[in-house]
This record gives sequence, C-alpha cells and structure tokens, in this order.
Amino acid sequence: MGVLRDHPELALFLCLAVGYLVGKLRVGPITLGGICGTLIVSLLLGAWAKIEIDADVKTIFFALFIFALGYMAGPQFFANLNRKSMRFFALCFVELVSVLGLAYLLAKAFDLDVGTASGILAGAATESAVVGTATEAIGKLPDLTADQISTYQGHVATAYTVCYLFGLVTIVIYTSQIMPMMLRINLRDASRELWEKMRGAGAGGALESDEREALPGLVGRTHLVTLADGRTVGSLEEAFGGVTVEAVRRGSKNLPPAPDLELTLSDLVLVVGRRSDAIEAGRAIGPETPGIPGVDTPLATSQVAMTDPSIAGKSLDEIRTTHPDFRRSGVYVTDVLRGEQHLPATPETVVQRGDVVTLVGARSGLNRIVEKIGTVAKNDSTDFIYLGLGIALGSLIGQIVVRLGGVPLSLGTGGGCLISGLLFGWFRSRRQTFGAFPPQAATTIKDMGLAVFIACTGLTSGPQAWPLLKEYGALLPFAGIAMVLVPATISLVVGRKFLKIEKPLLIGAIAGQQCSTPAITSVTQVAQSSVPMLGYTITYALSNFLLPLTGPILVGILGA
Repeated sequence: MGVLRDHPELALFLCLAVGYLVGKLRVGPITLGGICGTLIVSLLLGAWAKIEIDADVKTIFFALFIFALGYMAGPQFFANLNRKSMRFFALCFVELVSVLGLAYLLAKAFDLDVGTASGILAGAATESAVVGTATEAIGKLPDLTADQISTYQGHVATAYTVCYLFGLVTIVIYTSQIMPMMLRINLRDASRELWEKMRGAGAGGALESDEREALPGLVGRTHLVTLADGRTVGSLEEAFGGVTVEAVRRGSKNLPPAPDLELTLSDLVLVVGRRSDAIEAGRAIGPETPGIPGVDTPLATSQVAMTDPSIAGKSLDEIRTTHPDFRRSGVYVTDVLRGEQHLPATPETVVQRGDVVTLVGARSGLNRIVEKIGTVAKNDSTDFIYLGLGIALGSLIGQIVVRLGGVPLSLGTGGGCLISGLLFGWFRSRRQTFGAFPPQAATTIKDMGLAVFIACTGLTSGPQAWPLLKEYGALLPFAGIAMVLVPATISLVVGRKFLKIEKPLLIGAIAGQQCSTPAITSVTQVAQSSVPMLGYTITYALSNFLLPLTGPILVGILGA
C-alpha cells in the first residue's frame, strides 16, 4: 500500500489494466465496459489506499478526451443541423429535458447534494463526459469550501458508478429486447425489409455478417468481337451507360481503348460495369470468352473525402444521377464512413460533407470521379499543430465567465474544448488538406483521456463512496432505471406517433440519444443488420455534444 501511495502513477495504470479487465466480463449481451470497470476498481483502491493524484492530471487528460470527442463528432453534428434531421433532433431534445428534469426533481424530493444529483444525471444518461463537466463545474461554485467541493466531487463519481450500471443494463435490454415487442415487430425481419426498400426493387436482401454476394454487381467480362465490327469504343460506352471498355486486344497487341478506336472482327474486348449493363453490352459485341492473360485490368479502390458542397445532404442515388460519370465510368460506392461508424451504402443513404466513401471501379473512371466530388482521404498521421491549437483555444474559451443573475457561469476547460473540438473537426472535414487526426489516433486519445480522468476521479473519491452508498443506496439503482425508461419511452411514442420514424431506425436513434454503444451493438446483433445504425449516428452525434453540457447546467441550477 505504501508503494501505491508513493507512486500514484503505478496505482493509476493498475486501475486502467484491472478496470478494463473487469469491463470485459460479460453477462448475456451486457458488459460493463472499460470506463465503468476502471471507475469501480479505482473507487475500491482509493477507499483502501487513500491515494492522492494531482488535480492537474485530471484536467489535462479530460481536455484531451473532450477535444477528441468533439473533433470526431463535429462534421456529423453540423451536418445534422438541417430540416431533414430535425425529427431526430427532437429525440435528443426529449432526452435532455427528461434527464435534466428528473435529476432536478430527485434532488429536490430527496434533498440530494449537487454532487449526488450530477452523478445520477451522468450515470443514468450513460454519458461519462458529464462526470467531467459536472465535476469541473462544482469546483467553480463560489460558496463551497474546499472540503465540500472534494466531497461533492466524490459523490459525482460514486453516484455515477451505481446509476451507470443500472442505466446500462436497462437501455441495452429495453432497446434490443423490449422495444421490438412494444412495436410488434421482429427486428431482424423489419431491418431486412427496410434495407430492401432503401436499396430499391430487385436489389436483393441484406447480407448476413458471414455472407458475400454470389453475383456481385460490379463485373468484368471479355468478349470476342463478332457483332460490333466497325463500332467505336465511345459509341459502345454511350449506348450502355453502365459499362466502360477497359482493354482491347488485337492479335498480339493491346490497344489503348480510346473513344474513337474502331473495333474489328476477332478483337478481344474487356468490358467492366454493372452486371445487367455488361450482359447487354456483351450481346452487342459478341460471345463471351474465358479470361485471357494480358486482357485484364485491376479494379482500383479509393477512399474519398466528400468535400463538394453540392453533394451534401444528397442520397447516393441522387449523386449518381447528378454525376453521370458514375454510370459511364462504372464506379460504385461500397462503403460510407461517418466518423467511427460504417453506414450501409444503399441508394437511400444520405451523404454529408466530410464523409469518407469507398469507391471501387476501373482506375480511369475512378480518377475522373475523385476530381469532381472530393479529395483522396489522407489521414495517416496526426497534425499536432492543429491538435495543440485546438486544445489551447478550447481552454481559453473555457475561461470565459458569464454572470447570470449574479451567478458566475463558465464552460470550463471541458466545455471549451468540446466546442473547439466540434469546430476544428468540422473545419477539417470541409478541407481535408490539413489538420489530420486519424480515427484510430482520435479514438485512442479519447479513450485514454477519459480512462485516466475516470481513474483519477475514482482514486480521489474512494473515501467518500461508502458513506454515500449507505445514505442513498436504494435511491441510486431506482434513479438509474427510471432516468433511462422515461426519456426512452417518451421518445418511442413521439418517434412513432408524431415523427413517423421507421421502427428499426427509431430503435437505433433511441440508443443514440442515450450515447450507448453497448445498446446499439446489442440492437444490431439482434437485427443482424446495420440498418438501425442509420438512426443511431444522427442522435449519437447530437447527444455527444449536448449531454455533457447538462452537467454545468444542473450544477448551476442547484448551486444558485
């Protein structure tokens, strides 16, 4: 125990290791996750060893976490501030009003201190960032002594731990098991039907995770010219808009497939494009032949950041219509990456500026498309100039104090870095030529920052944990369950009765308004489809920004 007190860094990283190990324990579809596991371990270790951690360590790592969180959510957050997404925004509004209202009512009804009420809010909303923003806001209350601040900040961590556990279990079971029954649907079948509808008639059903298309949409075929004698490559491609001629072999020579090249009898022609169009083109060229060495061209793959403002808010089908080069060049979108989330590349999938799409097709056509819709995504190393300026600006924003009715209010370092992260992430998505912050690096910084902050909070709050549990033991589990069920149920009714959101999307959106990754993971497992993810990504981005702000709001109201 003396070693841990003398070397707090040892205790800190021990909490991370053991906490993430505890977080991997699974009961059915539910795992605590590394953050909750870290907090439990750090609270127990802090209560036993009474380890002191410098407060600046928490501030620095929380700034890293919250900036990375904002950076990753920024492009999607601003993209969703439009009329089409307002119905999903309404669900986030339900969440905010409900959790704030319930936390305030519980605080008044049971005479809770500001720390316990804030911990209930953070835990029941399953939003770890609220722990940081609320803790920081408590530290700025003017009428509290240093001992009171320390005690209340400890209460935040303890109440969060208990409420998070019950809130997490509740939202996972409610969204994945109970909501489909309430909506009278089989989530798997409903997701398949919606997928088929979004893909369009004849597109086929959704694939399981271990399935591949037996008949891929993009094909290459070689044909012997018997019917297209004297026809030019350009006229052939124009007649069949979904194909391109990628290679022509005449005798022992390979000829460049220029638009004015005339085909002659016995030429071998490689056609690449949509299966249906390739079949039709083959009928106009001549019989299909086996693949011949030397008459082949590889299909290129490119990840492209969508920077063209004219495509923002359009579906993939609309983009293909407004950019006929997609059809003429035989280029197809196979994946849409928005932040950390992979979206199904269906005709109805709406693309936002800053999304990274995976394009597959013949290289010549691929290059033409990339020049028109965006830039090749280059995100292989972190721009530390951009990162450092963003966090520094966020810290400065957090120092701004506004007096409301004589009460000083400020965003603090956490709120300021969240805003700067949103702005810097959004600006990066519009340019993509500087400010790189690879998703893997951003995720590591985000997770590491939050984990260290939570471990520091638990170690310093451990001594206050047991007295709080004895005082409010029965209330905390009840609050954790109630503050999940109430907003989720209201959103379910509002989403179906008034907003008319499709049922699989609605379930995903409710998991997103709760910022619950375990919930959407369980939902997609039950659905055996990524369709619910389309609703989740919108509300997740909005709530990731809005929920952390509820901590200072509640602290300001209760501390006034």
